[in-house]
Amino acid sequence: MSDSDTTGTTANADPRGSSAPAAVLAPLDDRLADLVALYKDLHRHPELGFQETRTAAEAARRLTASGYDVTTGIAETGVVGVLRNGPGPVVLLRADMDALPVTENSGLDYASTVPGRMHACGHDVHVTCLLGAADLLAAGRDHWSGTLIALFQPAEEVGSGARAMLDAGLYRDGLVPTPDVVLAQHVAPLGAGLIAYCPGPCMAAADSLEITFHGTGGHGSRPETTTDPILMAASFVQRVQSVVAREVAPKDQAVVTVGSFHAGDSANVIPDRAVVRLSVRTFDETVRTGVLAAIDRIARAEAAASAADRAPDIELLDSFPVTVNDVTTLREVNEQFTELFGPQRLFAYEPATGSEDAGLLATAAGAPLYYWWLGGWDPEEFRTALAVGRLAQDIPSNHSPHFVPVVRPTLSMGVEALTAAALSRLGGGGKG
Repeated sequence: MSDSDTTGTTANADPRGSSAPAAVLAPLDDRLADLVALYKDLHRHPELGFQETRTAAEAARRLTASGYDVTTGIAETGVVGVLRNGPGPVVLLRADMDALPVTENSGLDYASTVPGRMHACGHDVHVTCLLGAADLLAAGRDHWSGTLIALFQPAEEVGSGARAMLDAGLYRDGLVPTPDVVLAQHVAPLGAGLIAYCPGPCMAAADSLEITFHGTGGHGSRPETTTDPILMAASFVQRVQSVVAREVAPKDQAVVTVGSFHAGDSANVIPDRAVVRLSVRTFDETVRTGVLAAIDRIARAEAAASAADRAPDIELLDSFPVTVNDVTTLREVNEQFTELFGPQRLFAYEPATGSEDAGLLATAAGAPLYYWWLGGWDPEEFRTALAVGRLAQDIPSNHSPHFVPVVRPTLSMGVEALTAAALSRLGGGGKG
């Protein structure tokens, strides 16, 4: 993939819309080389959730240099920078920092140097873009008033980072002022230069479960002396697919996916347990409750049908809430995006069954959220795949070992989008 800007993004266009964004964004071109170097460095050094010490240190260093009041070590590795600039709204910009346990297969000269670790979801893009926007907004503080919060969150991938920062006293203990709005973006396998948005519920709630079926192990030649947990678990895997097909109304949405099945170590030994892990995606709390109850019922019924001595153990591994975009905030920020990028760069999308925990930061503050998708894939490759109906086959998705966004214009557009979104919510004019 090329680093070149092939979309004609507005990074060099003039004007950029209203005077405040134009003035604040003016230094971006001169700072892009530094941001590209930062991004490639972050990509080479991915860190898993709650282990993002190197990334957090760099975020704190740059925020301090830009004049923010910085607090580190929130929920292990979380970082916040606060810039108070006179009276006005409190705007929180959020980026997640963690990587995934994925082995990179991109072949790039800045590929991950950490075996079995990769920024396969683009969080390195998020960190770089937020640091770029935070720097520009600090330098351009004469053009806005209010308070800006730059928040770098750990452990989004496991669904616990936002909650951990809140539990660590993010708002309760005044580590940051309570925001009036929360803004965030996520790089996606869309053409670079595009922004996608979805009003209302935009990403699904997600619950990951681990179910352990207990049996009685024994010799493979004498199954009658055992209670086979593999048979229980295999029957469960098949039957659980009936939940969506037969218990969820067609007007509702739900996904049940079994992603892990572990049992036994030998062809001739029936083990005493089998462990299944699955993921549930829903958009409605009533549907969510019903699907989880059905999974519990089916797991227990399969154990009972096999005359197991013990009911299965069912553990909730992680949970993400539904991500809900505030319609008014979305519309007002999109007006700024339209001025900046032109209407041809924005398009609406259907709710995605992926999940996020950024909404917790808004819900806990009683504040509106706007969370948008930032295109990150080579525009020509994207257009070609779209034209022949092969997006799913030809464009790697997030979490793929091949998912590495093009550097330009992804970074410039991401910085511009965060900066413009913040300015659309902050007060006009500096504190003087």
